[in-house]
Amino acid sequence: MRIRNVMHATIGLLLVPALALGLSPAAQAQDAQATPRPAEAAGTLSTDTISVYPPVQGPSTWDRFGLSHPSGHHRVFSNWGYLNDWSVDIYQNPGAAVVSPFGSRTAAGHPVTVRVVTVVPGCATGNLEDGGWRIGLEATNAATGAVIARADVMHVDNKPAAIAVGATVGPWTHLGTTGRFRYSSCYQVNGDSGAHIHLEVINRTRYSCYIARGSNAQLGDETVIGRVGTQNTGPVQAC
Repeated sequence: MRIRNVMHATIGLLLVPALALGLSPAAQAQDAQATPRPAEAAGTLSTDTISVYPPVQGPSTWDRFGLSHPSGHHRVFSNWGYLNDWSVDIYQNPGAAVVSPFGSRTAAGHPVTVRVVTVVPGCATGNLEDGGWRIGLEATNAATGAVIARADVMHVDNKPAAIAVGATVGPWTHLGTTGRFRYSSCYQVNGDSGAHIHLEVINRTRYSCYIARGSNAQLGDETVIGRVGTQNTGPVQAC
């Protein structure tokens, strides 16, 4: 469960209608190459799961234009030497708060600790104007100490200074905001309605999964979009 029951304030959204596309080609993102992951990864298999939620606070949209469904969307980042398990674009106009996608408790009710493991410019150019920040998060079962999964949250704008490697974040800690960046081979967006967060997820052992839904599906804070700690047999699998 995310158990997003911590009191929080909503950041206002810039609502500027426009036509847009939201793509971030793998050729321009960092860490695009990784070793294909075997079905049996080294280490103890997780026996508990964590729900994955939208990395945007408030309403958002799953795969708005039908171009970023997990079944075919590019995966461009890697963790622990393996390409991430699945990816999706979550849309909201510039100015929405970006938060951790991990639930605050496991399915068994154990507390989850989330810490920042990566803070780098998201695009290979190293220029934030091309695509904002990539923030990597790691979720650990606080009761057992087992690392369950990581998530890469890409195209983050207005990152606070406190969001740095080693920082611990809660379910409502603001990692920054959604943003609109200049059009480039790394960020092909033509209007504010194309502003999005590119989310990638990976299990520490075996594979995580996404919740199948149609394009342009509306999401809320408590909408489960995937699960980590699952025992899927390969990447890009629905739960």
